[in-house]
Amino acid sequence: MSANSQTTPVSKKMLWAGRICSALPVFMMIFSAVMKLAKPPDVVAGFAHLGWPEHLALSIGILEVFCVALYLIPRTAVLGAILVTGYLGGAVATHVRLGEPYFIPILLGVLAWGGLYFRDPRLRALLPLRS
Repeated sequence: MSANSQTTPVSKKMLWAGRICSALPVFMMIFSAVMKLAKPPDVVAGFAHLGWPEHLALSIGILEVFCVALYLIPRTAVLGAILVTGYLGGAVATHVRLGEPYFIPILLGVLAWGGLYFRDPRLRALLPLRS
């Protein structure tokens, strides 16, 4: 696909479906990042429970904000979705290691990619659901 190739415009319904699907993972990750940056006692206890050193909270929070920011910018949304998926994969691995439920990060990843699929005609052209 060349840089000048034409794609069909996104209908308003698909655009809004994409925005709605994307909103939950974005809000959850921003909330999570803010909590990591603020480091209230519950977050410090959570880091200890998960086996992560407390001093990594700031770095992980910044990384989370960076991934979400890339996801929200239309030109970098696919890269952002890849990074969000990697971040959420780390969350899944952490919870699997502890024997805890891990479906929420998987659901957030599916919603992030689904939202991007509805919002971005380039992604739909790359991964058509029709044969």
